[in-house]
Amino acid sequence: MQIKTILVLLPIKEEQKHLLEQEALAAHYVYTGADALDVETLQTADIIIGNPPPEMLRDAPKLKWIQLNSAGSDVYMKNGVLKDDVLLTNATGAYGLAISEHMVGMLLQLLKKLHIYRNNQKHHLWQDEGEVKSIYHSKVLIIGLGNIGGEFAKRLKAFGAYTIGVKRTLTAKPDFIDELYVQDKIDELLPLADIVAITIPSTKETYKMFSLERLNRMKRGAVLLNVGRGNVVDTEALCDAVESGYLSGAGLDVTDPEPLPANHRLWDIENIILTPHISGGYHIPETLEAIIDISAGNLKRFMAGEKLVNLVNFK
Repeated sequence: MQIKTILVLLPIKEEQKHLLEQEALAAHYVYTGADALDVETLQTADIIIGNPPPEMLRDAPKLKWIQLNSAGSDVYMKNGVLKDDVLLTNATGAYGLAISEHMVGMLLQLLKKLHIYRNNQKHHLWQDEGEVKSIYHSKVLIIGLGNIGGEFAKRLKAFGAYTIGVKRTLTAKPDFIDELYVQDKIDELLPLADIVAITIPSTKETYKMFSLERLNRMKRGAVLLNVGRGNVVDTEALCDAVESGYLSGAGLDVTDPEPLPANHRLWDIENIILTPHISGGYHIPETLEAIIDISAGNLKRFMAGEKLVNLVNFK
């Protein structure tokens, strides 16, 4: 396949460019940031590696394939964003390390009351805040057992937790999962779990999956973690559940709405830990390295006419 221009929107280093360029030697590579992208440059692109502003893609008549640098792809799947013949692949597999460690950090902060002790430190208050909880022997329900959910399960298994995984389709059970189910078992499993971790994307089926009714099915005193998409959880219902003490806390790297308005009640609920959708990104170098490896591998497949990995299914 003749490819003239490959547009790369990653913060790539000189030594990393070779990994991409060797897969399509005859192509012209343009390196820029998504924020600096202009229509004239976009119009020349046959391939984009990175996340372009979706509203600009109608101005990309030559575009054949986009390799996203994100695992999430929902904004590119909306009607009218991409032509029917444009391939879309994501960066699933690149974020498990960074996000799973972030999840463990939020969980330990909640279970050990570290956020409360941090507040006490600010006020120079030497005070015992009482009983805390352990990951050891806890039951952990992980909804979405892809790369992120699987890496989180491995880490909590190492802490001595009992791990229960939920996937869309049943596959062979990995060693780090004690029980594996499909999504129709969620309501039966929620009352059993001390910790519920959500790592699923935003789709029509997952929109407000964790409604007031479903949050009320959770075990009293449980902790909820969400690093998938904010609109999977009913925000107001979650606020009520934590403020009332029914849930002991929540760790959120994603919110609905997002960005979170400065006057939103989420900010002021003591046992909700918030981070501004930064658990992934390029905050550790291993993530970018993994994205470049995925992109280079897919570029090699694309040039050879082979099936791409991480191909997004629009259905």
